Amino acid sequence: MSLPSVTYSDDQAAAYDSISEMLKSAGVDLDDDALLKLPGSGKSGVMAVIGKAGSGKTLLLAELYKAIADTGVQIVSGDFESRKAREKRSLAILAPTNKAASVLRLRGVPATTIHRILYTPVYDPEYERIAEWLAGNDERPEIEGLTDEALDRAAAFFQNNKSIPGALAAAGLRGSDFITGWKRRDEPLDIGFVDEASMLDDRQFEDLQEIFPTLLLFGDPAQLAPVNQSGSMVFETLPEPRKQVLHRVHRQDADNPILDLAHALSDPQMGFEDFERMVEQTAREDDRVVWGQRVEVDLMARSPVLVWRNATRIRLIQAFRNVHGAPDTELLEGEPLVCDGIELPLKHRKKRLDLEARGLIKGAQVIYLGPGRKPGFSRLHVMGAEDPQVSAASIVKIEKPDEEEPFIPFAARMGATFLHGAAVTIHKAQGSQWNTVQVFAPDIYAAARMGRTEAGQPLWKRLAYVAITRAQERLIWVVRNRLAKPTYPLRVDDLRAVPAASLTLEAEET
Repeated sequence: MSLPSVTYSDDQAAAYDSISEMLKSAGVDLDDDALLKLPGSGKSGVMAVIGKAGSGKTLLLAELYKAIADTGVQIVSGDFESRKAREKRSLAILAPTNKAASVLRLRGVPATTIHRILYTPVYDPEYERIAEWLAGNDERPEIEGLTDEALDRAAAFFQNNKSIPGALAAAGLRGSDFITGWKRRDEPLDIGFVDEASMLDDRQFEDLQEIFPTLLLFGDPAQLAPVNQSGSMVFETLPEPRKQVLHRVHRQDADNPILDLAHALSDPQMGFEDFERMVEQTAREDDRVVWGQRVEVDLMARSPVLVWRNATRIRLIQAFRNVHGAPDTELLEGEPLVCDGIELPLKHRKKRLDLEARGLIKGAQVIYLGPGRKPGFSRLHVMGAEDPQVSAASIVKIEKPDEEEPFIPFAARMGATFLHGAAVTIHKAQGSQWNTVQVFAPDIYAAARMGRTEAGQPLWKRLAYVAITRAQERLIWVVRNRLAKPTYPLRVDDLRAVPAASLTLEAEET
């Protein structure tokens, strides 16, 4: 068959061929860039592409997306679905978290979160006309209150970004103007790609199989399984012919010392002391790996320290707040937070969907921008979200060492709950990546001393592997329990200004 103009490894080429055959059962012919008449039900089941970091999973996903898009399949992004295009074959590319989806978007792949596919926005009919026009399905509308210049701004934005909400924001509209609510998807789609599939639990997997008759999972078997999965990942139960295994792609010009360290952990003879010697030697030879004598506090505001133990996490967070002079009674602008869920009664289901749809799902990383207009509300920047600025009712919990109950500097009666995010557990870091990552090595050593295993692998090796592979460019292996002094105050000027479409999501009782 003729492959796209990229150089594939043998593993990738074999996987591409197998996936192409599966897609033909779904009526998509990648050989001829054509859509076929659906054979029977069009259901081709589930297949998984499995490989460790550096094996080329993301490259393969991106190239498959381009090839499928060339056949004329409708790409469902999660922000708007044209009613006029629902007869077309469809593809959605998903990730469990905003950060994981943003990694794909940086590679030109229009990824969204699983939640944004399970629940779809309901648009005001007036503004839906603009969305249909932008999507190429309708003529240019005339909307009372919107000038031609505003529509031109929307069209110019959409041409470059392919985001309907962003384009409507460029026209001067707020999110609450054009999105009137959310509903659970009532019609299935056709093809789904899921990145970071090692994070899926059984319930999410079942939900996705209900929506997508053809589902392709991309996962790393060396990562940590979801905490409620007993060490197993959903793709492990697939029959062997439905699992395409990729091995590391070796290219001399793309030598990566961080991946070298990650892959060295697969050696069954490698002990913790041996591994630390390897890290120290690598740090002498390559500045992309650093043997750190202290935690760099400046990095913690945007890239959390990765730890294993909750006690370590809380101690580092308290030290971070202390060196920045943060008072117990309030947050400073620029402090990082992690969403710990949403506390709303069942009668406020719509408000829960609003918050989750804007990225405030469990594990989301957020920067505090300051208080909202009402007591208990916060202005937030959701890291990795396509439209990151949001104001929401918040319950912020600051945990302290040796205290069972967290201190709550302020809280709405109900809304999104947050823990501090200057340090996070390695489990919670899965699916995220940062340019520079600090790994707190004393915690990995503690796991090694305990001798625990997970799915037949020493736990410390899984922890180290996941932590190391969160680093895109630079790894700091912190070996001492010390904290550097900050060189500048906390800041928010590196985050873009609040756009016109910023949506105030109020979770108070009505």
